[in-house]
Amino acid sequence: MNILTQEQTEIQKAAKDFTAQHIIPKAAEYDKSGAFHAFLLEAAKPSKIFGMAIPKSFGGLEYSPLTQALVLEEWGYGCCGMATTLAASILSMESVMLAGTDAQKKQFYTPMLNGKIGAFGLTEPSAGSDVGGGKTTAVKTAEGYTIHGSKCWITNGGIAEVFIIFAQTDPKAGVKGISAFIMERGTPGFTVGQEEDKLGLRSSNTVFLGLHDVKIPASALLGKEGDGMKIAMQTLDLARPAIGALAVGLAQRALDECVAHMHERFPGKPFPGQALQFKLADMRIQIEAARQVLHHMMALREAGKPFSEESAMSKTYATDVAMNVAATAMRLMGSAGYTSNVGKLMRDAKVMQIYEGTNQIQRLVVARAVLARPKVIAPKDAAPTEKAMAK
Repeated sequence: MNILTQEQTEIQKAAKDFTAQHIIPKAAEYDKSGAFHAFLLEAAKPSKIFGMAIPKSFGGLEYSPLTQALVLEEWGYGCCGMATTLAASILSMESVMLAGTDAQKKQFYTPMLNGKIGAFGLTEPSAGSDVGGGKTTAVKTAEGYTIHGSKCWITNGGIAEVFIIFAQTDPKAGVKGISAFIMERGTPGFTVGQEEDKLGLRSSNTVFLGLHDVKIPASALLGKEGDGMKIAMQTLDLARPAIGALAVGLAQRALDECVAHMHERFPGKPFPGQALQFKLADMRIQIEAARQVLHHMMALREAGKPFSEESAMSKTYATDVAMNVAATAMRLMGSAGYTSNVGKLMRDAKVMQIYEGTNQIQRLVVARAVLARPKVIAPKDAAPTEKAMAK
């Protein structure tokens, strides 16, 4: 179990207080209306919390990976719709952090530090889990590039100031022909489609983006041509634990809602029998296990060690736990669960098993890592003979 430093404890408390003051009181209202929570950006602006992943050299807070997870868990506890706004903005920042020049970092980070947000444009109507199936193209010109295509399910797409857009610079090369570009809101030919009316995360902005012969300068290229797939995959490795952190917060909220209901349902009486208590215990165990898998992954990242497999594990396990705990809380609460905030938590949890790479894809990542390891059990013909064992 990770022992937090005094600074991390203080940051965690500040995030908890912010959530209690600004998120929890408004979450149900914005979930019902589906309106974007612009007020939250203003409330967070003085703290520069949208710049918590940005290096100090660029004016950011430069929180460690674990510290970021602590903040995101508290936000997820309050409302994953609102918290997804921040998590998706960090997702786009990570691409620039991985491959951007100093000039590109300044271009991208400055709006974040002024309370604006970014977006990550990878998914297309014909390319979800199969990123190589994307049809958006970027044709090189004398002035730079002309991008044509579309993106869908883009979080923050309707309100972001800067975007990371992936497009094919060499369509014949498949995934090796994908490149990444920085694009600013308002660029001619860049349009925002209708906002999606979603089952969960309803206050999170999700839209379709149109790219109709959008002309951008050569300086908008992130990294080199053909680096896009590598940048996207490395970015998602960094971002998936953020979804895991939101999921842990959601699961904790579901358990707390369930326990509060039990105390209200059975005031001053012996608590219900072992069958119910075992369910509560299992929920608590699962949440803490998910939290520790997440913190372990963040510790690996901070230490500069490989963490791709652990990233997939933490996202998969935490989001599966969130869905299971929310559903279990609803079952234990009966009608009260179906008509309470737990219903929202269950709706929010479902998409977490889908976005930032479905949990099925994450299981493939983990399985391939397992199968790639060298054999550690001796083959049968190397087993000791009965005679040797007798000695």
